[in-house]
Amino acid sequence: MLLESQPDMTVTVQAADGREALDRLARSEVDVVLMDVRMPVVDGLEATRRLLAGDPTIPRVIMLTTFDLDEYVVAAIRAGASGFLLKDSRPEQLLDAVRTVHRGDAVIAPGLTRRLLDHVMPLLEAPAEVDSAAAARLSALTEREHQVFLLIAAARSNAEIAADLFLSEATVKTHVAHILTKLGARDRVQAVVMAYEAGVVGPGHPKG
Repeated sequence: MLLESQPDMTVTVQAADGREALDRLARSEVDVVLMDVRMPVVDGLEATRRLLAGDPTIPRVIMLTTFDLDEYVVAAIRAGASGFLLKDSRPEQLLDAVRTVHRGDAVIAPGLTRRLLDHVMPLLEAPAEVDSAAAARLSALTEREHQVFLLIAAARSNAEIAADLFLSEATVKTHVAHILTKLGARDRVQAVVMAYEAGVVGPGHPKG
């Protein structure tokens, strides 16, 4: 009812479980999917993996989760999810999240990325070995882009990065766009996970 009340949104598919969601989405054109983590038959994580196996950008998936399910969050990012929303989020947050991912951004704001990583990364074992593909993409960054990337990994906002590096915020936005393109990352959240996999950051802390 909330989504249908918006002039720029239309609910085209509803499903009771992951299998039904995949069946219906296969026959529908959908821009954004709100995917519950816990569902019968096929859970939200597996449904997201299958849904985005062919194209990780269409549709864009927002996972509905709680922080007691943190072990699923990074896995869902790797599966292709564009962001996360707590189930007790306010209605305006839900609407803003749908519009945010529709325009190609991450749902999780930079200020919340630190909170996410602080909760998630301690639950994960450190990678047994550095992801060589991720490391190779990181090597393509310029020195300035690498500086910006480390601050992204530290969950700094564009404004904070600009202040730290004595740059304009517009310049930082340009650097962030170039970084995401070079890394093949959808958004800042996936870029942070990539930094973890490449050994650039530890559990929540940049290594420099």
